[in-house]
Parts: sequence; C-alpha cells; structure tokens
Amino acid sequence: MAAAAASLSDKERFICIYPAYLNNKKTIAEGRRIPIDKAVENPTSTEIQDVCAAVGFNVLLEKNKMYPREWNRDVQYRGRVRIQLKQDDGNPCLPQFPTRKSVMLYAAETIPKLKTRTQKMGGSDQSLQQGEGGKKEFAAVVAERTLRRVVSSRWQR
Repeated sequence: MAAAAASLSDKERFICIYPAYLNNKKTIAEGRRIPIDKAVENPTSTEIQDVCAAVGFNVLLEKNKMYPREWNRDVQYRGRVRIQLKQDDGNPCLPQFPTRKSVMLYAAETIPKLKTRTQKMGGSDQSLQQGEGGKKEFAAVVAERTLRRVVSSRWQR
C-alpha cells in the first residue's frame, strides 16, 4: 500500500533556502547555489524571511535548523526558510518566481537594500574609531595591572 503524496501546500513540501545558498563567502562546494557576483555577504535566515514575506510568499522560518555543510555552529549561521513555491494544482504561487533559483536570486538582490543592511554600513566608520580607542585603553589597563603585580611581588620578598 503506497502512502498518499502530500499536497504542495503542506509545510513539508515547501522549498528550503539556507543562508549558505546565498553567501558570497562560500564556494560552490561549501553550498553556494547562485553566482558569486550576485551573492550576498553573510545573509541571515531572518533577512531571507523578511524579503520573501514582503514579496508575498507563504514563509516559515525554522531557527533551530542548520545547513549540514556549515561547520560553524554559531547562532548567526543557524536557520532555514521554507517557502511555498507552488499551489496544490502545480502552478507557481507567484508567476514571477517559477523556480527556486529565481527566488534565491531575488532574495540575494534584495537583501542588500534592507534597512538593517544600510544602517550597519553607514555607522561602521564611527564604530571602528571607538573600537581602536577601546583596544588602547585595554592595553593600558593590562600594562598597569602587570606593573602592580611586579611591584607587589618585589615588596613581598
């Protein structure tokens, strides 16, 4: 007895898009599925979800899932997005996106235009200047503590 095929509107039948598919830091062997000139630097599953939901897809975000080829287990690299590509009758949900590759290319094209991406790029110079000052302050504190240890150890002898 054969099992009945799940309909295309079941969540198990949605296509999966991992951030590694769109990452320009990855090679094809590491999981990138679009051309490197169209790929995005370190996309997140939340960004992919935002872009696809905005265009009108039925989207499901699975935060605890990981791409099997991803060696880094950091929270930043976790997550996958499930997207309903086709209706029950087999027609695409959105006619401008007939294939999974067209969805990936659209997401990679749109992610750099997100407000979160543009705000991060604008304030990067200021944060770099503050970071360097923090390193100098940290080095000064470490040097002072080392000097105190040396002086206190000499007095104990």
